[in-house]
Amino acid sequence: MRQLKEECGVFGIFNNKDAAALTALGLHALQHRGQEGCGIVTFDNKNFYAERRLGLVGDNFTKGKILEKLPGGYAIGHNRYSTSGNNLIKNVQPFFANLHTGGIAIAHNGNLSNAIHLRKELVKEGSIFQTTSDTETIVQLIAKSKRSKIIDKIIEAIFKIQGGYALTIFTNKKLIGVRDPFGIRPLVIGKINNSYVLASETCAFDIIGAKFVREVDNGEVVVISENGIDSFKPFPKIKERPCIFEYIYFARPDSIIKNVSVYEYRKKLGASLAKESHIESDFIVPVPDSGVPAAIGYSEEVKKNIELGIIRNHYVGRTFIEPTQQIRSLGVKLKHSINKSLIKNKSLILIDDSLVRGTTSVKIIKMLYEFGAKEVHMRIASPPIKHPDYYGVDTPDKKELLASKLDLEGMRKFINATTLRFLSIEGLYKSMGYEKRNSSYPQFTDHCFTGEYPVEPVDANKKSFEKEGLSFLSSKL
Repeated sequence: MRQLKEECGVFGIFNNKDAAALTALGLHALQHRGQEGCGIVTFDNKNFYAERRLGLVGDNFTKGKILEKLPGGYAIGHNRYSTSGNNLIKNVQPFFANLHTGGIAIAHNGNLSNAIHLRKELVKEGSIFQTTSDTETIVQLIAKSKRSKIIDKIIEAIFKIQGGYALTIFTNKKLIGVRDPFGIRPLVIGKINNSYVLASETCAFDIIGAKFVREVDNGEVVVISENGIDSFKPFPKIKERPCIFEYIYFARPDSIIKNVSVYEYRKKLGASLAKESHIESDFIVPVPDSGVPAAIGYSEEVKKNIELGIIRNHYVGRTFIEPTQQIRSLGVKLKHSINKSLIKNKSLILIDDSLVRGTTSVKIIKMLYEFGAKEVHMRIASPPIKHPDYYGVDTPDKKELLASKLDLEGMRKFINATTLRFLSIEGLYKSMGYEKRNSSYPQFTDHCFTGEYPVEPVDANKKSFEKEGLSFLSSKL
């Protein structure tokens, strides 16, 4: 049940004759991270080439005319979901600009929590913006830097930005990866033959036959050139706090994080959920596809069968015409159908990974009752989402979050479940391999559950790396 809207996905490859095609394949593997738009920029030792489209990778970057327009051995690509900026072609990345030092292309996964403040300052100083994306703010900061070396320009720019971000950048000589100081947004390094690859997740390596090398560290800047990889760590050293939603929801189940598959993490979440809140029923029903791994873990823990009580239609287009309110009200049935003969007169445990507004849960539970379910016990494999996100997850305003408005019983009544239980924050951390949550410095960025933000929005921000970090810029770079 895709209630949260996806982040973006980034991909980059250095020195490979099939750069554009491999980038298209990598973006296809990362399609779950954004479906609004996709783009690729390449370089052929002489010129930069850019193609950006609205829609899915497979509908745009196929063998033929589009890929033929992208020659060269260097490329970066981007899948977009608009956490910042409208869904317009001008906002589709990667962005490209000609600086006095040469061309530069940039793709960004995440969200800047001080983008509006920076944009206002840049406009006052004479910058002209052509998009509504916060990524253009990064381009403008790099362009305005007085540093002579491109790596110095980039480091100066990232000391001014705040939030969660993973960047892939390339010039006519280098492919550069940047991860925010807390490591909120993911970025990994791979290698195919003699070509290095950057991507949001390891599943992008699998599709092209690349081998995983390592994660980019929090606060690290990696520079890939003909000489190999150089690493810079300009920020003050702090412990990483990756986004917990990568484990719960965003990453593809076959991706690897910290040497463990996301699928295994999600099964453990389901097992912990079962230990905390199991209730007798006839069988377990996952909400496809997001609830399936947790349901498997739950099933294994309580030794009760999983049944496909809900069937998902994977061929629903985003542009389906909904001309009347009556047709719009049937929208959930376009994606989910009830296995009628299976659920009639049965008591079900319905499992999903998260609950945001609750509107889709209302519709699914209503359908289950309409087709004869006797009881529907809703179980959520994460804690209640009470707070909005500022780092690249498009959660709604706090007033739209069900758990911020209602207590447990109020939520149960709203979705009309027989019972409703969430995984506790303690159970979440145990599933991740920690005995308990470190209250003074949490192991993850878990603000959606706790309200503890590692980087506050700029108006309330009490921390700044800019003054500390700019001293790092020196001739040694």
